[in-house]
Amino acid sequence: MDKRIQNCFSCGCDIQEKDVVSLNRKLFGESVEKFFCLPCLAESLGIEVDELLSKIEDFKAEGCKLFS
Repeated sequence: MDKRIQNCFSCGCDIQEKDVVSLNRKLFGESVEKFFCLPCLAESLGIEVDELLSKIEDFKAEGCKLFS
């Protein structure tokens, strides 16, 4: 996985949490080039940030290699 800090495509903030980068890759494909922070991703999907955090935990529990 790319270790450098990504910037949110929508608001420009730094995305330093690897789980947020992994969530973007899980939702949009491993070769995604535009990343979203959790608030912008939630807004674009029409859901709450807590739902995304829950999905991250679900993916980890399933053993998804992106979240290891």
